[in-house]
Amino acid sequence: MGNLVSDPKPKPDPGKTTPIVPDRAADTAPVPASDSTPATAADAEQMLQEAAKSGTNLDTIVSRLVIEQNLATEDEVRHCMERVKQMREENNQASLVQLLLNNEYVTKRQIARLRQSIEAERSGQKIPGYKIEKKLGAGAMATVWKARQLRLDRDVAIKILPRKFTSNPQFIERFIAEGRSAAQLNHPNIVQAYDVDKAGDLYFFVMEYVDGRTVYDDITKHKRLSEREAIDIAIQIADALQHAHSKGLIHRDVKPKNVMITKEGVAKLADMGLARAVSDKEMAEAEAGKAFGTPYYISPEQIRGERQIGPPADIYSLGATLYHMVTGSVPYDGPNPSAVMHKHLKAELVPPDHVNPKLSAGISQVIEMMMAKDPKARYQKCADVRADLLAVREGKSPVIAHKDWGIDLAGVAQAEAAAIGQIAEAPAPKRGSFTIADLFRQPLVILMLVLLVVSIVINIILASRS
Repeated sequence: MGNLVSDPKPKPDPGKTTPIVPDRAADTAPVPASDSTPATAADAEQMLQEAAKSGTNLDTIVSRLVIEQNLATEDEVRHCMERVKQMREENNQASLVQLLLNNEYVTKRQIARLRQSIEAERSGQKIPGYKIEKKLGAGAMATVWKARQLRLDRDVAIKILPRKFTSNPQFIERFIAEGRSAAQLNHPNIVQAYDVDKAGDLYFFVMEYVDGRTVYDDITKHKRLSEREAIDIAIQIADALQHAHSKGLIHRDVKPKNVMITKEGVAKLADMGLARAVSDKEMAEAEAGKAFGTPYYISPEQIRGERQIGPPADIYSLGATLYHMVTGSVPYDGPNPSAVMHKHLKAELVPPDHVNPKLSAGISQVIEMMMAKDPKARYQKCADVRADLLAVREGKSPVIAHKDWGIDLAGVAQAEAAAIGQIAEAPAPKRGSFTIADLFRQPLVILMLVLLVVSIVINIILASRS
């Protein structure tokens, strides 16, 4: 949730998902739920009162939850309830929370945690078939809860649209579209969507519960990841994106917070909140000129609000994510989102191996090609990204990334082979009619000399990058 600062107007965070337009909510990525400890019993009770705005007697809710969660025994709760009743008859405004704390049956931290349980009950009470257990995270557009699907007896995550948006057709349409987009994808490296529905006035969709952490958590904890670990994660997310792209979907918000790592070490791409079908011309027109994405990882074409957003946009964001993983720094930084996005458009990228000298030249070449400002200069499909990353992981030089130098190695090789064939077929000159000067006037000889120079230049570049 961030540290408290004296500035009453905190600066926007370029690490949060945000369409940089006023008609769209901000970050939808899960963030840790608050676990603040109230300073006094009155504070604790106020927190619970805020959570229990349902007309139900707070003492009744607290007594039940305290017993269910084994925070106090039934006899201890009964004793406090009887004492509360007695004190109120004496016009003493006592509460069950106060007495439980005074008798040290529970702690203030435990009482604070009851707030989440109450919120979970209120949010989940109209979703039949599920038992809401705890909040996983919250953003401007949705709250995510861990729940138990009763019929199948499995843990799931439920994303719920806040009630304040349920009267806005645009937000409802986007929320349902997110669920439907996620449901189209079935891949081991993508968080699986199970259902999208409405219960009463609640819009929700159910998805796979990932018991693990995010790549952002790992970067925060370890500063940066090892090259091999980062490559393994990037390969899995490239596989996930390749699957999404094959279904005609562009994610548009690849970033460390949206990459989950299970306890088994499997990387999973999450949050289809900004996903868009390549063929959706109506949405492309509606969003033209608007920047949808996360400033630290957004592609230049998304910043410009271009109508045609394809796989290279996701490849750029995955490159920025990989850059952050192996260097511990975002590719471009600045005091605000606008400054960061301006650098994505104009500033030269500092090569990753200049930030972290321990990196191989190969991984730096791959990232630089992934983050080329011109979409046509990037990898055009994630399968190619995967191929180069596999080569680097095996200690080899990436093949496709060499095209980033502006030299078509394959074309040079073909021209060289053709020239050799032509020389072999050229008729021999007549004896006595050919001089050295004539030799250097021959087109084929000139071509061979040019190719020789190009070959020397290429070998020099290879030697300098190895």
